[in-house]
Amino acid sequence: MRNKRWMSVLLAFAIILLVASFYTLPFYVQKPGSAFSLDEIVEVEGSSHSQGEFSLMTVSQVQANAFAYIWAKFDNYQSIYPVDQVRNPHESEQEYSLRQSYLMDDSSSQAIEVAFTKADADFSYTYRGVYVLNVYPDMPAEDLLNAGDRITAIDDLKFESSEEFIEYVAQKKEGDKVKITIERDEETYNEVLSLQAFPDIPSQIGLGISLVDDRIVNTDPKVSIDSDGIGGPSAGLMYSLEIYDQLIEEDLTKGYNIAGTGTITSEGEVGRIGGIEQKVVAADRQGIEIFFAPDDKISSNILEQNPDIKTNYEEADATAKNIKSSMKVIPVKTFEDALNYLDSLDEKS
Repeated sequence: MRNKRWMSVLLAFAIILLVASFYTLPFYVQKPGSAFSLDEIVEVEGSSHSQGEFSLMTVSQVQANAFAYIWAKFDNYQSIYPVDQVRNPHESEQEYSLRQSYLMDDSSSQAIEVAFTKADADFSYTYRGVYVLNVYPDMPAEDLLNAGDRITAIDDLKFESSEEFIEYVAQKKEGDKVKITIERDEETYNEVLSLQAFPDIPSQIGLGISLVDDRIVNTDPKVSIDSDGIGGPSAGLMYSLEIYDQLIEEDLTKGYNIAGTGTITSEGEVGRIGGIEQKVVAADRQGIEIFFAPDDKISSNILEQNPDIKTNYEEADATAKNIKSSMKVIPVKTFEDALNYLDSLDEKS
């Protein structure tokens, strides 16, 4: 009899564990990810590879179940974020993934521009239209447009930037109809939509989408980047270093295993990213010898709101010391800062 009661208790406990593993909480857990060797992701036509490696760093981010949430609570290098701190308002998981994919592609384009400019190589941009990132509920676009659609024309007019698109729509009145030309899954569609005021911003009318420029960069020599499954803009700096390394004859790596993180602008400025602590832990685990961290400037407004905030470099350096890593953490504000440091290195013996 007692054995049956114990079996019932164990069965009930197993069912609870099973249910808990499938039930997601309104939180994301961010933990150390992996280093990806960039010479396996980036290829510049006609280039040769270096003795060392440049790597991009990732974090692993998943929506938490009860077990992941509890584990993260007791791990110094896992972070928990409410969903609304990760996804935009009204943004679905699919739209979030598409936004991250777009940010990666845009970061790649910026990195190509930085590297090709430094190497004095040829590049140009081709504008393909407006890329839809999000579709807002209770707005005209809700039932006709999807995140990932490309709008190539409005009222049969083509534009050279998303700003021109926005300016055209801004001249209209609520209730006016516009015809939009859409590309989706290699098919072209025409739809007519009535413009409407945004529920949260009654003074602004529109279709109910958030949008960005959809453009591709054309280069000579050709560059291919296989970033499938990697999202976000944080690989910009490392992309630019890998592309430049393949464009020139010298070996930028000097034989070292080098990783890092940071966004990149077309002017070569390195920007702040999230998950720096997790990336440092991951880099140390994978034997990285040199780690570039953004030495970002924190505005006075942010310092007033959060006096304890640190720069990415300060966070990275503190983490490396806490885990007793022998990895060198190097602060960089620009692409040139990274190049100057690499130029100062002796060849690895």
